[in-house]
Amino acid sequence: MKTGYLKIARIERYLFGILLALSMVWVAEISGEKEIIFPEICALTIGAWVAELQPWATNKRRIFFLMSIAALFGVLVVRYVPLPLIFQVCLCFAFTGFILTLCKSNFVPIISACILPVYLKTTSWIYPISVIIMALIIITAQWLMEKFHLRPVNRFVPCDFDIKKQIIKWSKLLIVFCIIALIPFKVHQIYFLAPPLIVMFTELSNPKSPARKKPFYIVGLMTFGAFVGSTLRLVLNVHLGLHLYICTALACIILFIALNRIKINFPPAGAILLIPMILDEKLLLMFPVEIFIGAVILSFVAIILFKNEK
Repeated sequence: MKTGYLKIARIERYLFGILLALSMVWVAEISGEKEIIFPEICALTIGAWVAELQPWATNKRRIFFLMSIAALFGVLVVRYVPLPLIFQVCLCFAFTGFILTLCKSNFVPIISACILPVYLKTTSWIYPISVIIMALIIITAQWLMEKFHLRPVNRFVPCDFDIKKQIIKWSKLLIVFCIIALIPFKVHQIYFLAPPLIVMFTELSNPKSPARKKPFYIVGLMTFGAFVGSTLRLVLNVHLGLHLYICTALACIILFIALNRIKINFPPAGAILLIPMILDEKLLLMFPVEIFIGAVILSFVAIILFKNEK
């Protein structure tokens, strides 16, 4: 009975995640404000709702604070820092590393929340407002799920790390990322380094991350998410004229079924799934190919360069 109850509770959490993503895109469509669509919301639902154990060392207040400040900083960089794109992205990357170290957290989805508005050249305050609202919904729903025993209670345990080592680690991450980014940014093919891939790169750089044990699954998941999102957007929305929220709901259903079958909850795969919903339709065909190549390179570099210290 207990096993059956847990299975039903997990299905309910999946449904809540699909409903939230669908509602977000629906509001964006009827309002005409594309900045409302926040792809990382799918990653947050996977980590904060679907997964039995939250994969990040953070609590509800930190989720709200970190997501809000990251989204706000990204828009501020676009508005007030007139530097080339690669420098803006590196500035956001460095900022997120700083606040994560300050808060003793590994809540890496904020990297995507900070960098995405830079990629999209978003200057509208609607984006950080949307992120703030979504973060509130995530933590409120998580609290309700815990209260009604739909998921285990999340207890915050600060990351136990040495500040000097963290500074060295983030400096190394930043330098390696800048080197890798030179060619894609030079030729204006930035989605070889889509924001969720940067999150994946950061996660895999942690020697203690369980994801490092299954790099082929991770690359496959990221590619699968990009393929599903791009294909549904291209076929259903661009060619058949169906609403974007229908594509979003179907994409989430397919991804959640895949995650449930392979028993791997990797939040960045959820974020990469929804990126095609905000891309120009001309970019959709090559997007899964770019994600595959980027995922292979970044995962290989992360695993090779960031190993356990003896």
